[in-house]
Amino acid sequence: MKTVFPKHYEKNKKNYPAYFEAVEKLGETLREISPLPEKTMCLINLAAAAAIQSEGAVHSHTRRAVAAGLSSEEISHSLLLLTSTLGFPRTMAALSWATDILSETKEKNKKDKKK
Repeated sequence: MKTVFPKHYEKNKKNYPAYFEAVEKLGETLREISPLPEKTMCLINLAAAAAIQSEGAVHSHTRRAVAAGLSSEEISHSLLLLTSTLGFPRTMAALSWATDILSETKEKNKKDKKK
């Protein structure tokens, strides 16, 4: 699955290339040295994005989770597990943001299968 970044991300990356290179290198290094499996790292980042109530970060980390091979059910359930920590309204908000991406992915997969 090809990663498509939001326009504002691409614009800022173009305007601040050294900054984005450093941030991306940090992420790469942390993934390379991690004893955790890729899927686990994706779910931790998704949970953190939900905890800070960042719609953009939930979108981004949902995309990464899908790319890492996590199913819609795994992604959704990982967010539902946050209910006792974040509360029902915040959990539902995060779930709706993840569903934005999961729905897009499902539609794209349907179109790709028809080709």
